[in-house]
Amino acid sequence: MEYMITTNGLSKKYNEVYSVKDLDLKVPAHGVYGFLGPNGAGKSTTLKMVLGLVKPTEGKISVLGKTVSEKNRLELLKNVGSLIESPSYYGHLTGRENLKIFQTLRNLPERNVDEVLKMVRLEEQQNKKVAHYSLGMKQRLGLAVALMSFPKLLILDEPTNGLDPAGIQEIRELIKDLPKQYDMTVIVSSHLLSEIDQMADYVGIINQGELVFEDRLEALHERKQSKIAVRTTDNMKVMQLLREEGMSAEKEEEYLILPYQTDCQIADMGKFLYDHNVSLLRVEERKKTLEEIFLELTGKVASL
Repeated sequence: MEYMITTNGLSKKYNEVYSVKDLDLKVPAHGVYGFLGPNGAGKSTTLKMVLGLVKPTEGKISVLGKTVSEKNRLELLKNVGSLIESPSYYGHLTGRENLKIFQTLRNLPERNVDEVLKMVRLEEQQNKKVAHYSLGMKQRLGLAVALMSFPKLLILDEPTNGLDPAGIQEIRELIKDLPKQYDMTVIVSSHLLSEIDQMADYVGIINQGELVFEDRLEALHERKQSKIAVRTTDNMKVMQLLREEGMSAEKEEEYLILPYQTDCQIADMGKFLYDHNVSLLRVEERKKTLEEIFLELTGKVASL
């Protein structure tokens, strides 16, 4: 698999405390990578290290297949667009004038200004002074700047901040379309599991500076697999009986937790237990939500 970003043992320490520790990221090319974690988990610090805005304490970073160094950093970053934290802008200038400055500095085609304005839906507000923009409009302007060069890699830190529900939906659809329409790889950081679930192909979850999960989004959903909880008149005896039959069972308070069973299998189990003088008192199907999985991985209350 081709990777757009890889890190090896990436760490950042402030005053002897690790903000990021031994991070081994693998961001596949041509998709949307959701970088998920609670506030303060180390997401922004990691992205700043990738962009060269923060110097790592330890570890290596590769971007576009090349190890980042002081010599090649600027050359590699020509293919990277980013929006980290709050976007910068000149408030006394219009949205279009702000974009024109960036276009001139980067020596980009003038048509790029028109295209990104259309992409982020700022066409009607392009001649309005940015000081009079709403928070959501400023966020769109920052995204337009990040897209201006149509980079191979786009890094967005909480891109839907300040947007109303309609704006969130528009930006979400835009992000999902970028890999298909422009062959971009997009990294989106967020503390909102529901946001990442609706736009990402791959997910990395960070907690207290350490990577606790990284895989395709489908692999996270697979953890929601249903299980069966049963309560009997003699749980300890049933656990032993089931294990003798080759079935795994775990005790959880007054219940035994079993792998998912069909209706027929549950009926057969009831008969099996009856034949061994044990009564089946209650059967429940249990399925974890994504939020519960997130809680297990991070040990914190997820933002929903």
